[in-house]
Amino acid sequence: MCDKTEVLSHLLQKGFPRKYTFWYMHGEKHIQSNVEEAQAREDPIRQYPMQDMLNDVFGVFDDHGIEDSDTSNQPNGDHTGGTKDASKEELEKIKELLRDGNQELYDGCTKYSKLSFIVRLYHIKVLCGATDKTFSLIIELLNDAFPHAKLPTSFYEAKKMIKRLGLSYDKIHACPKNCMLFWGSPEAEKMDKCEKCNTSRWKSNENDGGANNMMDDTKKKKTKPAKVLRYFPLIPRLLRLYMCSKTAEQLKWHATGVNPDGLLRHPRDSKAWKEFDLLYPDFASEPRNLRIALATDGFNPFGTLSSNNSIWPVMLYIYNYPPWCCMKQTSLIMSMIIPGPKMPGNNIDVYLQPLVAELQKLWIGVDAYDSSTDEMFQMRASLFCTISDFPGLDNLSGWNTHTLLACPSCNFNTESKRLKFGRKNCFMGHRRYLSPDHKYRYNKHSFDGSTELRPAPIPPSGSDMLRQIE
Repeated sequence: MCDKTEVLSHLLQKGFPRKYTFWYMHGEKHIQSNVEEAQAREDPIRQYPMQDMLNDVFGVFDDHGIEDSDTSNQPNGDHTGGTKDASKEELEKIKELLRDGNQELYDGCTKYSKLSFIVRLYHIKVLCGATDKTFSLIIELLNDAFPHAKLPTSFYEAKKMIKRLGLSYDKIHACPKNCMLFWGSPEAEKMDKCEKCNTSRWKSNENDGGANNMMDDTKKKKTKPAKVLRYFPLIPRLLRLYMCSKTAEQLKWHATGVNPDGLLRHPRDSKAWKEFDLLYPDFASEPRNLRIALATDGFNPFGTLSSNNSIWPVMLYIYNYPPWCCMKQTSLIMSMIIPGPKMPGNNIDVYLQPLVAELQKLWIGVDAYDSSTDEMFQMRASLFCTISDFPGLDNLSGWNTHTLLACPSCNFNTESKRLKFGRKNCFMGHRRYLSPDHKYRYNKHSFDGSTELRPAPIPPSGSDMLRQIE
């Protein structure tokens, strides 16, 4: 027989057995068998995680028609299907998607629905890099082997089903030399050549000898664009986050979570966050407004060092999330994929135009539905910061980081020298940041042979940077 102290010590050291859910080692009898009999008597319940996701995103529809749906009791108007003033055609598409999400893959199947199986199969296609033709052949084989299964007849039908989830992207044609996007206005979308470098928008045809001639409408349909930007619209994805009650609560954590020790554990504890709240109190007064970070870097899509091809993804992180969710892979938002074969360099701002346009719209505000409180609200968002290495900072900000004035904080007060034999830039003047009476300020021998009595440089403000750009 063990006393209370020994039992407590044993539990603290070894813990409680995780699988010990039925108590039968302490004199209890027939508890496990009774539980098993009760579970056996219960009817099996179909559980499709895909259906739960669709219900959170689009809402739950009844079996009646759309014309019979009563929206008088809904707050701030109709938000059925997560949209405001949605058309009948859009609601019909959502209802069809929900039916696919709740439809058995075959009679008696409790593990997969029709939609979840196709999504899983498509996920395997993407992970393994299978071609569209391979996917079509696999679907044909499954239909031939399992004719009773409710599968799409082709890859085209499967892609249409997945596209209704709202996970599509926009294809925006770009100049091969990164000069402009054929986007933004009807005139730009109809152009065949770049207005800056006069390069053709289309790939040269093998039959025309590489000449970039004007083409008629019939021929233009058969040609392929020379460069395509894949852009994932941001606003629909942000609206989806608040349509799910779970993520809607997490996005308000920064305002409800407590920081007991005052340490920097989240961006909301930083000086930049607090100063932003002071500058824009109307934005800070609504905890559902989003603060976004932008990150970008290039990678080699072929995984070989001998290849010079690079692709630049642009990703967004939402800092409203709690710290254990903020930087997870499932929380990031893919904004765009900038194609290669060469890095965009300082012309990356050309490709960021669609994102900037949406961020400007989000700063003003868009109508959104919060499923956690069952109400409509005006959702706003701001670009809080950017995440990049030092060369990436050069491209994103426009500040030259590979010259004698490379420091963005010191700006034109950067102290630097060019090493004669090393042929590299050496940055000096670090003693300016020490206290005025520090001994290193007067130490000539250990540094460049001079004393340092200057005060620390003042980092330029946002208005100063705008003035320099102008």
